[in-house]
Amino acid sequence: MRTIIPEDWKRRINNFRLDLDARFDSGLFSSLRGARELYERYSAFMDRFYVGRWKRWVFIEPLSEAATIGLGGLLLMLTLAIPAFRETADEDWLKKSDLAVTFLDRYGNPIGSRGIKHNDSIPLEDFPDNLIKATLATEDRRFYDHFGIDIAGTARALVTNAQAGGVRQGGSSITQQLAKNLFLNNERTIERKIKEAFLAVWLETRLTKNEILKLYLDRAYMGGGTFGVDGAAHFYFNKSVRDVNLAEAAMLAGLFKAPTKYAPHINLPAARARANVVLDNLVDAGFMTEGQVFGARRNPAFAVDRRDENSPNYYLDYAFDEMRKLVDTFPRSYTERVFVVRTAIDMNVQRAAEEAIENQLRQFGRDYHATQAATVVADLDGGIRAMVGGRDYGASQFNRATDAYRQPGSSFKPYVYTTALLNGFKPTSIVVDGPVCIGNWCPQNYGHSYSGAVTLTQAITRSINVVPVKLSIALGGKSPNPAKVGRAKIVEVARRFGIKAPLPDTPSLPIGSDEVTVIEHAVAYATFPNKGKSVTPHSVLEVRTGTGDLVWRWDRDGPKPKQAIPPATAADMAGMMSHVVSEGTARRAALDGIPTAGKTGTTNAYRDAWFVGYTGNFTCAVWYGNDDYSPTNRMTGGSLPAQTWHDIMTVAHQGVEIKEIAGIGMGQKLPQPTTPATVAAAGAPKPPEIKPGPPPVLTRRGADILVRVEKLLDEAAKTATKTTEESTKPTKPVSSSSLAFPESLASAAPGSATPSAAPRKN
Repeated sequence: MRTIIPEDWKRRINNFRLDLDARFDSGLFSSLRGARELYERYSAFMDRFYVGRWKRWVFIEPLSEAATIGLGGLLLMLTLAIPAFRETADEDWLKKSDLAVTFLDRYGNPIGSRGIKHNDSIPLEDFPDNLIKATLATEDRRFYDHFGIDIAGTARALVTNAQAGGVRQGGSSITQQLAKNLFLNNERTIERKIKEAFLAVWLETRLTKNEILKLYLDRAYMGGGTFGVDGAAHFYFNKSVRDVNLAEAAMLAGLFKAPTKYAPHINLPAARARANVVLDNLVDAGFMTEGQVFGARRNPAFAVDRRDENSPNYYLDYAFDEMRKLVDTFPRSYTERVFVVRTAIDMNVQRAAEEAIENQLRQFGRDYHATQAATVVADLDGGIRAMVGGRDYGASQFNRATDAYRQPGSSFKPYVYTTALLNGFKPTSIVVDGPVCIGNWCPQNYGHSYSGAVTLTQAITRSINVVPVKLSIALGGKSPNPAKVGRAKIVEVARRFGIKAPLPDTPSLPIGSDEVTVIEHAVAYATFPNKGKSVTPHSVLEVRTGTGDLVWRWDRDGPKPKQAIPPATAADMAGMMSHVVSEGTARRAALDGIPTAGKTGTTNAYRDAWFVGYTGNFTCAVWYGNDDYSPTNRMTGGSLPAQTWHDIMTVAHQGVEIKEIAGIGMGQKLPQPTTPATVAAAGAPKPPEIKPGPPPVLTRRGADILVRVEKLLDEAAKTATKTTEESTKPTKPVSSSSLAFPESLASAAPGSATPSAAPRKN
């Protein structure tokens, strides 16, 4: 290289490198010197503003800290505001709730309505002045003065609630309440309140005060399944909101706080008391004088008696939510917002379901310590024929059939056995019912005993817990973690059936520890009588516009059934599950002459009791328990749930052509009990139907009664002994076994075990 590059080029290259280095050093030195000079000039300039001594600590330092904290606060507010503003991502947010839907049953009869109708809504200027004043005086007196959040009102509410030791005043403004109605739900969380505050400010920047007030009056829930003050006026007073007087306006304004608690058709005295508070607020706010409200106090409003009107509100709420989701699938160019919807509900079955649950809870709810229940009856195509989401819609609108996730217990086991059949097992396959552990968890059977070698049919009939756990391990094959692999297969099969609940992977998943909803569980069981085809739960059969034009139809536009499992597997499972009803834990669910199959379920501490079953016509799930997850008094799926299922399905099959189930065939007549009445001549009276009794455990009252009976028996024995001593002929002393137990005392002991008591088995 030295011989190739001339000496002249070497000298030039070295000079260039030296020049580049010198320029870099000079530029760096000049830059640093310039920065220093700039800093010195800045320091000299800022020295003019130097404040020392007391002025610095009184003015400068607080302002500096305030600026720092303010910047941090702005960043925090931005972080909190982002989730709230995501709720407004829909460009059509103002029309999210403005559907007006009239619902019909499956035969075309009106059953109720939901939503509001903006196109024909009453303008704000047509609302009575006394209604607007009553609303503002009660809900937000400073509505026209604040920016969406009433800081003074919120502070006043906090002080009042702190002094009262509980919630006495609400601090939310009308704008905040509207934000909740438009974008959020009713959950009581800090996150929801933060979102509500930001959305209230956001609404104030996009709507005028009158528009906000108008939307609030139109969209607030007013009880009785009505939304908006005009709908409430028609429902409660049979008149337009334009025509309500002061007493009626006060009653309507009182509903905003708690529509179910103060609904006049449910509790008229409470509604009138609340209306009187509204009249007090009108006077306190200076909107009216005592003389102006005196007439309304003396002549309170009367509500229309609607006690005989039993609208299926839980069903309508579910159908309305389904309709909202359905409308979102329509093209954006479609602007129609008024619909007439034919649903799958059968009002005869609906009333039977409501009556069955209420009757069972009224008779046995206290004995079993059970306060709530839910049920869903569905066609085999997934159409919901009946739905009960709780005992009393007026007391709670929470739909336990669609929104409550509860452990299914042993009613989850059919998915486990189906997975086993899909992986080489047969109904006659033998599994040893014996101790098994997965890590530190060792499942136990009911009664803490084992049965040895049993078939799969025997295991599901007797609801053995160990067998499904052993199956989950066997399904994993020779993998490093067979139990985990087996549970993954079970979850995958449950997904095919239509279960969309999370189903987290836990060792106890095979025996039903993961939570599901009643509606998913009920419709998933339809896969068995459907010859292995899973269906989608739905309430909407047909959608038409207000003018009668057909928009959507389930059989044409809805999702089609999917082949989830082979027909032979579905038939085998139906045959296995029929034994649960005929000779297993669900004998109370048996229907006379109708093929029936299903599975009971009971969870730890008896918190949940289920029966999910099906015929060749319908499927139905019944759940009993408590909202606070408190245990029941040893209630099993074979007691109230099975009996309720029987009562509902008996009505559902009236006048219906009975269909067979593949794997079972047609049903058989139930055998009559062999009693003297059945041995008597023809025409003897039919034995009474056995109903579920109280739980087969002694209560405190029952124990006290038995103690008193024992004392009576002792006294009787002593009397008999004295009689023997005085008599010349010895007599046999009276023993406790020879005395008949008094029928009145037996019926008075709610915890006494009777022949009709539910078998204590899962």
